[in-house]
Formats: sequence, structure tokens, C-alpha cells
Amino acid sequence: MSYITEERGILNNFAKEPKIYFAEYPTQQQQRSYLFQGVAALALLSAVILTAFAVG
Repeated sequence: MSYITEERGILNNFAKEPKIYFAEYPTQQQQRSYLFQGVAALALLSAVILTAFAVG
């Protein structure tokens, strides 16, 4: 665990703040990848639900 020392020498165990950065808009390749992952997740969820209804 890391500590921060104040100017008076007092230890402070609050978390260090991470560097701030701006998010970048996804590229066309990343957008297609997200679309494919969404379609695959929807197909898997549909298969699980249909299987549950078929068994029950």
C-alpha cells in the first residue's frame, strides 16, 4: 500500500489520483468488432432462453 507524505511530513493514506486522459472515439474496425460481439451475445442469450423453455 502506498502513502503520500504531506509538506509537514504527515503520512496520508488516501488513494493517489490517476492521470486524467480523454477517451478517443472508436475506429470503424472497433465499431464493427463491437457490433459482432453484440450480435454474438444476443444469439447466445436467445439460445439459452429457448433451451430453458424447451426443457421446462
